[in-house]
Amino acid sequence: MKFVFAGTPEVAVPALDALLASGRHEVAAVVTRPDAPAGRGRRLVASPVAERAEEAGIEVLKPVRPKDPDFLERLREIAPDCCPVVAYGALLPRVALDIPAHGWVNLHFSLLPAWRGAAPVQHAIMAGDEITGASTFLIEEGLDSGPVYGTVTEEIRPTDTSGDLLTRLAFAGAGLLAATMDGIEDGTLKAVPQPAEGVSLAPKVNVEDARVDWGTPALRVDRVVRGCTPAPGAWTTFRGERLKIVQARPVPERTDLTPGQLSAGKNNVYAGTGSYAVELLWVQPQGKKPMSGADWARGVRIAAGETLGD
Repeated sequence: MKFVFAGTPEVAVPALDALLASGRHEVAAVVTRPDAPAGRGRRLVASPVAERAEEAGIEVLKPVRPKDPDFLERLREIAPDCCPVVAYGALLPRVALDIPAHGWVNLHFSLLPAWRGAAPVQHAIMAGDEITGASTFLIEEGLDSGPVYGTVTEEIRPTDTSGDLLTRLAFAGAGLLAATMDGIEDGTLKAVPQPAEGVSLAPKVNVEDARVDWGTPALRVDRVVRGCTPAPGAWTTFRGERLKIVQARPVPERTDLTPGQLSAGKNNVYAGTGSYAVELLWVQPQGKKPMSGADWARGVRIAAGETLGD
């Protein structure tokens, strides 16, 4: 089949690589989001998918909106059989969905119908799920509601951050997407409608969602920290300034601290929660680089009874 691959961030690159390496299909072009400002200089930078496509000598399309007439005209000229999608980042209009004969097939990082939306991995970790995975499905106009071609499962490890888990799913999902394309082409794979029950939503996790509530149990604090790492980054306040919590560890044996209360030793620092304490392994003070919790505590000289949060 002839493909136009749609994707934008680094997590989409393994899937593009898998399709390029298959030798069975042709990736005729790539659709990605327009160049965006990045870094201190805020200069325009191409997306990771655009960079990879340019390395491979593939045409790159960067429509501001997928409904732009010039983009739709070029898509019709290419006449793809199917458009595989991984984290493209824009809603596709009906007119675009209708162009490829086999539609647009999305690789989504959850076991649908669980965690439909922009942040399935973050929500799976924050909810305490033990198993997640990836699904390939035919895109419809609803939110991640189309019929499913295939799935692959992945265990959520006790120390996984969303970054860790997403990296593993990107590679496992790349193989799934390639296999799905093969199955569509040879007619051995049919999409199955999603069940009506078991639907959960995973909207984008914003900065306020990432604020640590020290009154919740330690396991909840741990899940928020892991689910929001690396982005948007779990945070709290200390002496009126923002403090990012990069890595924490529940410590069931410490039950002597009230929510947010700090206790610093020579080589560690603990914070109380609604149950038992967590050890602050890595933190990032406002305007500074990440540092160990112990180094931070020594620098700020925590006074008896000081707390995190308001």
